[in-house]
Amino acid sequence: RSVPEAAMAAERPRSLFALSAAAVSRSMAALEQDVWALPGHLLRGLLPLLTVFHLERAEDAARRAGLSTQPIWRKLWDDVMKTRPPNSESITCWRKKFLETFFSNVLHGVLDVSSDWRLNDRHFSPLLHSSPHVSQLTLCNMLQGAMELTAKHNHKVLENLASSLRILKFQHLLSCDQSIRRSLVLLLHRLIHHGSVSQVSMYSWPVPDTFLLVLILSMSAGFWRSGNALAYHGSPCDLCREEDKGQRQETAQEGAERGCNAEREGSGGENQKGSPEEADAHLNSALSGPRNPSLQNPEETSSEVPCDHTSVQRGSPPRSSSEQLSCHPVPQKTRRRLKPAVGRKRRCLRRSRGHYADPEDLYDFVFTVAREDNSGLQNKTRITEGENTENWTSSSPGSPYTGRTGCKKRGGPAGMFSLKAAHRFRSVSTLELFSIPLTGETCQTLSKLLSSWVSLENLVLSYNGLDANISCILSGLRALSCHPECRLRVLRVSDIFSHMPCMELVRCILSALPQLHTLSVSFDLKNQLEGNRPEGNPSCSELEIPESCLEVLEIRFPREPLHTEFLLPVLKASKSLQQLSLDSATLPCPQELGLLLEVFKECTPNLKKLSFHDVNLAEHQKEVLLLLQDPSLQEITFSFCRLFESSTAEFLSDIINTVKRNSSLKSLKLPGNRLGNQRLVALADIFSEDSSSSLCQLDVSSNCIKPDGLLEFTKKLEGHIQQRGGQIPFTHLRLFQNWLDQDAETAQEALRRLKAVCSVVNDSWDSSQAFADYISVM
Repeated sequence: RSVPEAAMAAERPRSLFALSAAAVSRSMAALEQDVWALPGHLLRGLLPLLTVFHLERAEDAARRAGLSTQPIWRKLWDDVMKTRPPNSESITCWRKKFLETFFSNVLHGVLDVSSDWRLNDRHFSPLLHSSPHVSQLTLCNMLQGAMELTAKHNHKVLENLASSLRILKFQHLLSCDQSIRRSLVLLLHRLIHHGSVSQVSMYSWPVPDTFLLVLILSMSAGFWRSGNALAYHGSPCDLCREEDKGQRQETAQEGAERGCNAEREGSGGENQKGSPEEADAHLNSALSGPRNPSLQNPEETSSEVPCDHTSVQRGSPPRSSSEQLSCHPVPQKTRRRLKPAVGRKRRCLRRSRGHYADPEDLYDFVFTVAREDNSGLQNKTRITEGENTENWTSSSPGSPYTGRTGCKKRGGPAGMFSLKAAHRFRSVSTLELFSIPLTGETCQTLSKLLSSWVSLENLVLSYNGLDANISCILSGLRALSCHPECRLRVLRVSDIFSHMPCMELVRCILSALPQLHTLSVSFDLKNQLEGNRPEGNPSCSELEIPESCLEVLEIRFPREPLHTEFLLPVLKASKSLQQLSLDSATLPCPQELGLLLEVFKECTPNLKKLSFHDVNLAEHQKEVLLLLQDPSLQEITFSFCRLFESSTAEFLSDIINTVKRNSSLKSLKLPGNRLGNQRLVALADIFSEDSSSSLCQLDVSSNCIKPDGLLEFTKKLEGHIQQRGGQIPFTHLRLFQNWLDQDAETAQEALRRLKAVCSVVNDSWDSSQAFADYISVM
């Protein structure tokens, strides 16, 4: 059955209301406005019988009647998607979650709308009606989704995405043909340059296509140029055309004014021919001047404009291979007169005869960006407004770009176009690259883009095989940090091998980017090619690091010794540090942790969260207790730190008493420390009647806890709550990866009683995987 009766077929005999509701749902097209005016108790029974089309339109009526459609959307998710979404407890709007996932599944052809009567409505266009709810979209494999979205019949879908989409992801990409690449260009241009996408993420690309990778990076940074690559079904981008039209009117007016001024100057006896250097200065002004403020990020004051191809009427015959490479400078309004370029040959300027670029323009631009020389990235200098444009584009050591600007014949040493000859559009604020190998050439390209990417706020480089190329990336970031409008605040770098000791890299990054708020450096292993390279240079402890804005510092050491003397200058420069995480470090001597605590007390007065992961603290019981009684810390994590490996019962008792007396500590995380049942039950005394603890969150994940131990902990906790009149601050308990599957009935009883006391987060984990760990605990 394809009508709502199928949903009620099992309910025999059906009530009069059920029969009426089924009839109304079939005639919603005619009765919609009358249905929205129904009283709440009638509307409540009717909503589950509506199709997705009308259920989405019923949102306002349901809200006015004091009803929520969330349970209906959740049931629809369970019936149609048949999966449990990740982090389901954090989903606040199931309507958005369903329609966003529905859009993606339909786009990629993995969901048949005829599979459920609620999806099969003649008024319902799956992509069109769900697109306004899509804020995150993933494109996979050969980018078939890009071609579908840029098809002519999906024009309105693309317009909706331009307004709603914030995060664009690429995953498991493969090489694709030229038609799909052109669709990708149009999609990126509409969603990023003229849209609302603020984050671009790329995942799992073991052998990246250099062309596609550079294309996505360049357009994410806001670089592209006009031509056939931005044509939409034979016509140029309407938004670009409108902006170019307004720009041409403005520049024509400015040109007329300058012509009058020149005529007056000529009549005054200064009738001199312009020098070649002055012509170069005007060309650089045309290529470097702002395209249009409405197409840029507000902070990008050094935007660029390419050769003008928009002044030629459509329908002109294609240009020859030599003609299509020529360009015509567009006079731009500048705030001050540019200094003349010196020592450069005058370029030959010719007007373009055709509107569209050659089909190979797409390749020329991308590979030119990748080939441009990066020798000037080693010593960046500040670029200020009104500075000589020629100096900015020269190959001097202080130049962010070293390739020449302007149009060049194909086959030249720097290719056809440089970044300086490209439009500068709106760019994204977050870039994430996960598991994508970056070659030296690609790193140079990325460094070039980063050096002027002033809108960038978050950069994540994870498992990219950077090795020595990290220096190239840092060079681009150093140039970016010199820009007065730089917004970069979050940097996360992780990889398998470390090219240099972690603390040395941290110091390099903070020296280059003192404005960072969050820095995360993570490596799995030392680079074996380093041989016996020392962990650090003693003189590094004397390195002068400028005062930074750092608030969060996360370091994962590749089993390197944690030397306090190397961490000291970083902490001294980070007076605003609030959160510190140290992962997989080794302590070179028993006194090292004590020295570290003294540094914390002296240098980090604002530290609120401290985390140790996979750091052996079995022999540092005194330091652990000192941390637990620190009144400034609100969250402490000892994760897989072997706390109780060689401890006695007195140590656990000391931990409990210390936490009971600390009214500042809000969160205690102890995953992976082999608590077992007995120690878990003892932890319930933290909330006893004589406790002044304010502990809200407790994490005991991966601690060999069995159902009977959890039930005993629950009963003891209930007793303390009763003694305290039903009031305790405890609100969250995390129980991931414990052995609760060994006695399902007891586990369910314990969880049921716990959920009446606090929020419990657990999973259905197969404890047989941890049998060896169980034996070691026993």
